[in-house]
Amino acid sequence: MGLSAVTVLGVDRPGVIAAVTGSLAECGANIQDSTMTLLGGHIAMMLLVSGDLDPDELGKRLGAPDLVITASAIEARRHFCAAGAGTGLGYVLTVHGPDRPGIVSAVSAVLAADGGNITGMSTRLTGRLYVLIADVELPKEVDVATLTRRLAAVGESLDSQITFRPVEPELL
Repeated sequence: MGLSAVTVLGVDRPGVIAAVTGSLAECGANIQDSTMTLLGGHIAMMLLVSGDLDPDELGKRLGAPDLVITASAIEARRHFCAAGAGTGLGYVLTVHGPDRPGIVSAVSAVLAADGGNITGMSTRLTGRLYVLIADVELPKEVDVATLTRRLAAVGESLDSQITFRPVEPELL
């Protein structure tokens, strides 16, 4: 069984998710991981699917005139850390402040410098308030107190409030 990455972009309307996932099921494709969201009135879906179909054939069978759909063969990978290395606790990072270019870049650069990986992120602009929420995984050896101070300094330079807290294990 092969693994394919499928992306779907288009104007949101009722039934888009049902149509795409129904077509995948009809093709015998199994959704292993997915994320779906609305971005400014457009649906954006990314799915990892397994099945016996060639990605080009999969893309043709999923096609719809009002959607841009791509499918590409990919290699299965489950985690960014080396096998057996393990990670420290997961963290949740939030940013609240005025909108401006470079917020995601500045925050993600600080995390990446310590080997941090953003595993999920959403951003919203509500009026003049920009909100970013990210799930972050850190290697065990990271000094979280130092990282938190560096994030606070970035927040100050952006006139934004940044919080960084461990994920509550019982909520997972």
